[in-house]
Amino acid sequence: MNAVYLVAIGSVANPVLDWVEATIAEWCPWPVWRVPPLAFPPDSFDMKRGQYKSVDIMKAVARCAPPEATRILGVTEGDLAIPTLTFVFGQAQLDGAVAVVSLARLRQEFYGLPADENVLRERLVKEVLHELGHTFGLTHCAEPKCVMSLATHIGLVDSKELRYCGHCGAHLVHRFTTPDGEKS
Repeated sequence: MNAVYLVAIGSVANPVLDWVEATIAEWCPWPVWRVPPLAFPPDSFDMKRGQYKSVDIMKAVARCAPPEATRILGVTEGDLAIPTLTFVFGQAQLDGAVAVVSLARLRQEFYGLPADENVLRERLVKEVLHELGHTFGLTHCAEPKCVMSLATHIGLVDSKELRYCGHCGAHLVHRFTTPDGEKS
């Protein structure tokens, strides 16, 4: 049976995990389950950059996935980076099982602004849809309003709509209606 699993890496507030779970349940026909939270993996923090290594986080998420997990999404407050970029809002395996989303740069406070739960929730929903979209084979979309468009700064996240464009949405419908979500 297909299922999406959700895991917190480090401390993540339950309401935030509830938002993520509701987002997945709204667009994905598969059940959503949670696994116990993970500690940050040893050596995943890059002292020089002051950020967590996204690939190390993804490997830890993959290791905690139950055997029946079709997809697993990690959510963290940690600021994530990869060697070639100064930061990432999230990362995913293209057409794979694992994705991770960071709340750090989705928060208004990161930019010196007052906390805003509504803004955080909207940004988080967009990033969850984006990263899980990658796990279903979606690449970056040329349509700027599509959640699959590339976002290299928070303004681009904010300019996206809370949906997939027609092309990306059709791809997902096809994937969900193909037995076991397999590529075809």
